[in-house]
Order: sequence, then C-alpha cells, then structure tokens
Amino acid sequence: MKDFFKKMGPYFKPYKGFVALTLALNILAAVLNVFSFMLLLPILNILFKVDQKRYELIPWEQCDLNNLKDIAVNNGYYYSQVVVDTFSPSTALLLFGVGLAFLTLLKTSAYFGGSATLMPIKTGIVRDIRAKIYRKILHLPLSFFTEERKGDILARVSTDVNEIDASITSSLDMVIKNPIFILIYVGTLFTVSWQLTLFTLLVVPFLALGIGKIGKKLKSKSLYAQSKWSDGLSQIEETLGGLRIIKAFVAEKKMEDRFVAVNDEFRRASMRVSIRQASAHPVSEFLGTCMIVVVLWYGGHLIFSGHSPIDANLFIYFLVILYTTLQPLKELSKAGYNIQKGMASLERINKILLARNPIEEKEHPTDIQTLQGQIELRHVSFSYHEGKEILHDINLTISKGRTIALVGQSGSGKSTLVDLIPRYHDVSEGEIFIDGVNIKDMRIPSLRSLIGNVNQEAILFNDTIFNNIAFGVENATQEQVEEAARIANAHDFIMEMENGYQTSVGDRGCRLSGGQRQRISIARAILKNPPILILDEATSALDTESERLVQDALEKLMRSRTTIAIAHRLSTIKNSDEINVLHEGRIIERGTHEELIQRNGYYKKLHGMQQL
Repeated sequence: MKDFFKKMGPYFKPYKGFVALTLALNILAAVLNVFSFMLLLPILNILFKVDQKRYELIPWEQCDLNNLKDIAVNNGYYYSQVVVDTFSPSTALLLFGVGLAFLTLLKTSAYFGGSATLMPIKTGIVRDIRAKIYRKILHLPLSFFTEERKGDILARVSTDVNEIDASITSSLDMVIKNPIFILIYVGTLFTVSWQLTLFTLLVVPFLALGIGKIGKKLKSKSLYAQSKWSDGLSQIEETLGGLRIIKAFVAEKKMEDRFVAVNDEFRRASMRVSIRQASAHPVSEFLGTCMIVVVLWYGGHLIFSGHSPIDANLFIYFLVILYTTLQPLKELSKAGYNIQKGMASLERINKILLARNPIEEKEHPTDIQTLQGQIELRHVSFSYHEGKEILHDINLTISKGRTIALVGQSGSGKSTLVDLIPRYHDVSEGEIFIDGVNIKDMRIPSLRSLIGNVNQEAILFNDTIFNNIAFGVENATQEQVEEAARIANAHDFIMEMENGYQTSVGDRGCRLSGGQRQRISIARAILKNPPILILDEATSALDTESERLVQDALEKLMRSRTTIAIAHRLSTIKNSDEINVLHEGRIIERGTHEELIQRNGYYKKLHGMQQL
C-alpha cells in the first residue's frame, strides 16, 4: 500500500476536494452503522428478556473522560427501558425497528455519497494518465522509439491503462472507505471490551499471513502476463504493416503459428494471475470465520466462568461488530490483489512516463525568427550509443539562399546529419550554429519553426486534404491552402476528388498515389513557408511522370530558401550550389557537380554507376 500511495499520490492531488468529501461521508456512514447496531441491544432485551435490570438516568453533566462510556451505556439502556415501559412490547419493537430503518437509510445515503464522489477521481485519474502518456510520447526524442517496439508502446497506452482502470481505480472505493470502517469498528470494539479486542488482535496476524502468501507473487506474474500481450500486439502491428509480403511469400501459416504461440503463453500467464486473484475471497472468508469461532469460544468461556468483562448482550453486540469488521477487511485484501495487478501495469507505463528526454532547453532560451546569415556545423560527431560513430568530424557551412546536397551510399549518415539541425538528436561532439547562435541555446519550437521537411515517405494523417496541408499552421484560410496546392502542382487532382479539399486521405494517405501524397506534403511545406528546407530523397520512390511534377513543385518551393537536399538520384541535385559526398560518416568530397566529375573521385564513380 505504501508503494501504491507513493506512485499514485501525484494523480490524487487535483482531486483532493473530492477525496476529503468521500472521507467525510464514509466516516459518517461508519459511525451511523455502529449506532444502528446499538439498537439491536434493546430489541434483544424485548424478545429474549436477557437483561431484567432496572436502570436510573444519570445526569449527563456528570460525564467526563473516565466515565463517559459507563454513563452513555447506562442512559442508553434507561431510554430504551422508558420506551418499553411506555408502550407495549410489540409497539416498542416496531419503534426500535423504525429507528433501525431510519439509521440504515442515513447510513446507506452516506455510503452512496462516498462512492459517488469517488467517480470524478476514478475517471479523472485514468484520463490524466492517458493524457500524460500521450504528452510524453510527443516530447520524447526519436531515438526512444527506435529502441522500443511499437506494439509494446501501444500495449502500455491501451491495455496497461485499462488494467489500471480495472484494478486500481476500481479499488479506490475499498482503499479509501475500508480503512475508515476498520478503524471505527476496531475503536468501537475497544470501547465495548478492550480485553476481548486485544485477544482478537492476536489472531489477526494469522489472517494477514494467509492472505499475504497469496498476493506475494501476483505483481511479478502480472508483469509477465502484460509483457506477453505486448509481444502479441507487436506481432499484430508487424502483420498489418507487412501483409503484402506475408501474402506474397505464402507465409500466412507461419505468422499464424507465431501468433498462436504468443497468444497461448499470454493465456497461461493470465490464467495463473486470475486463479491466484480468485483465491483471495474464499481464503479470507475461511480465515475470518476461524477468527470468529476462536473469539466466540473464548468470550463464551469467560461468560460461563463468570469472569467476563461484559454481559451476554454486549458480547453479542461485540460479535456483530467484529463480524461486520471482517467485510471491510476482506474487501481491503481484495483491493490489495487488484492493486498489485494494477501496479504491475503502472510500472510498465512508467517506463514511458519516467523516460529521460536528453534534448533539453536551457533555462532562458533564445528565440529566432528567421535565418539571416548561415547554418554552420563545426567538428560535429554523432553516435546513437557508445561505440561506432555514425558521423565523424563534420564541418559544413550553408549560407542563406544556397542549396546544399548530401549524397552517398545508404548508411553513410546523410539522414542523421539533417536530423541534428532541428535537434531530433543532439550532437555527441561539436556544435551547430544558426546565425552564430548555438542551436542548444535556442527555444526548440522556435528552432523547428524555421525548418520545413519533405521526406521520402510522405507522412499524412487520417484527415482531410485541407487539414493535412494546413497542419501546423494556425488559422490557415482556404485561399492560402489552395495557393500552396497550386504551387505544389496538387490543386488540379484535389479538385477532381469527390469532396475536393474536404476529401479524407485515409490511413497514412492510403487513398492517394505516391506522387499525390508527396505533392500534398510539399504543399504543407509551402504553406508553412520556412526559411530552411530539408528534402530527404523526396522523389526517389516515384515514377517518371510523378517525379517530374514533384520536382517542378520542389523547384518552386526551393526558390529563395536555404535548402539541404539528400538524394540518391544524382540527376536531381546537379544544379546544387555545393554537393557534399558522405562515406562512412565523413565528408570525403565537396564541390559543384562539374568540379566533382573533374576530380575523378568517389562522386564520379557513383555518377558513372547511375549513368550505366
């Protein structure tokens, strides 16, 4: 429980008003429950004539801390005696019954109020956890997601959050309510007979020991079960992404067998968790009954021997309160099992929430509005992990308005190099400057607002064409969006679609061709109107006609902008102001197309291979 309150405490803070209210209502419900059971004593006297003693009223003014209990018990018996003397036994019994019903109504109303005020806490905590995870995902660096499986992240966002909803928030009622009931009931037991209560408490550790043995391994087993379902979700995600290859290689049976194996293992792990969880109630029920039997024997023995600190009436009341205490104890133990299961999911979620983001802003970052002079990379080196460097000692200056091309074989570090400029990763060594300001001293949104990207894979969202073009630009008008689409050679095919700019592009733009997706992506960059443009093999996956249209759109986009272009097709960057040739993370050649051809080096070799 300590671990539970430590980890969940921050989520309760926004709802402390509701927590205080539910605590107050549950205290009221527990007190009313104790008083309603007190009415059983005169009812027993009427029915069984257990107590024939006559009581006299003791003035309440004589009360102090030492005799409060004795005077309260005496006067309670006196008032019930007056009712019995005033009315017939059946009428008195009816009156006590009505009083019991009224107190029960108040008690259940308070109990309902306590549960109802928990609803904003339960639903709010789950909402806050989901929002916090999503916010964290948006702000984590790209390197985090290259190391994690998508299926595992999806499992944590969906299945693990649902587990917290089912396990932890469903147990909040028990966690908040039951300790209050237990404390008030145990306090009442001490008031009735501290000797019997102490004897009872000697039996409780055996009850806790039996329950603790069951829940000991529940958390670890739940963690294992959730990890198995992450494997299953990862496989589903891979299957959806690679369905064309699976069908082409007739590998349906192989993939099905893999999923069946993972699914069966998840079933076995979940079954073990569920069986252990289901054993909580019968074990606690049996141990609780054993405790009642022991107390009944001991108290009965004292009464029969004439050495009992209480009479038979109060002993029956003691047993009723004791038995009533068992229910919140059992619910608390059940909540403990549920919480252990939910805490396993919370640990998995915390791997995202507590993940460190190495890309941090300085305390007082600089805002930059546009590019005035140049981008400069000084002695830049980079590696994803300790070990092999991806880039080594890169020195590059990109003046405003110039087009710089990066070429080289796959894996030479071209994409990694351009990812360092908007700080998707931070350099391992060296520095990057924009207009003489280190990019680590800049506000990250300010830095990234200077840069527009057109990638090899046009990333579109399952939304309308209008919203995809206007993505990231606040309050874009229809005229602005259409103008950007015209420049990108996209307006004509958009107007031919059934709903024009309000046509949905489908999941990842699946309703559009590759060339159409790329032109929408270019239109988005045009509307953003960034001073710096990064083109990452923007035409490499297109057919000849689409490439011509996209290349024309890119040339319009590149006018008067500082451009960094990555290309495998050397024909697309022949007119660049400077071409930098990367090989194994180093710039080995630089110059114009003509200069590099005349140099008869690595670039000419690449060019010759493509010409062939």
